[in-house]
Amino acid sequence: MRDDRSNPDIEEVIRASMKMTDVPAPELNNTLKAALYQQEAVLRKQPAAHKLSLWYLPMVLNLITFSLLAVFALIMIENIYLSYFAAGICFYAGAAGIVLTIVGIKRANIKEDITIRIEKRGVLA
Repeated sequence: MRDDRSNPDIEEVIRASMKMTDVPAPELNNTLKAALYQQEAVLRKQPAAHKLSLWYLPMVLNLITFSLLAVFALIMIENIYLSYFAAGICFYAGAAGIVLTIVGIKRANIKEDITIRIEKRGVLA
């Protein structure tokens, strides 16, 4: 059978290791702090993120879609008056999309909300 009583030598080693306090030299500590502060200063000077504004994206997609529909109407509809009428409606819808997007951005003030921020690696926020 195994003896479950603890070994006094092991207890002394454990107590001695718990009492050890390794403190770095003050010079080493100060040089490490100085280097860390210098790196932080360099990182703070750099811009934290690139900003990519996407407020114009719905307007551009709307304009492209209705322009393609207008070209499609001019090509596919054989009646010249009807094809011009359909193309005019498409161009009108594209222009209305531009106006509505610009007015909506100005009135709702959401230009900052429709911005993607691409953060760099290692930059402090």
